[in-house]
Amino acid sequence: QVQLVESGGGLVQPGGSLRVSCAASGFTFSNYYMSWVRQAPGKGLEWVSTINTGELTYYADSVQGRFTISRDNAKNTLYLQMNTLAPEDTALYYCARQNNGPDYWGKGTLVTVSS
Repeated sequence: QVQLVESGGGLVQPGGSLRVSCAASGFTFSNYYMSWVRQAPGKGLEWVSTINTGELTYYADSVQGRFTISRDNAKNTLYLQMNTLAPEDTALYYCARQNNGPDYWGKGTLVTVSS
């Protein structure tokens, strides 16, 4: 069955960096667009970034220039490198498989930006 398992979250100081990962299994990872979506405490879901089956990437304005999405199809893994983190980036970060919209989600990894 399709599984998406995020990891790498944690506590980081403002201005710091963190990389979160998403290990995919149960489907042909290289055939699908993949996305990162986040949910801040008490707020709704916010799309962060998408990568196509190659290297074409898309970003929300709020993270453009600070975050980088990438994928390793040989490892079936999606990444999100987050730099210059700010308190407003505090959220549960989910990876999602895209199939005319997100059809599978992981359980998320918590990123907390605080001094």
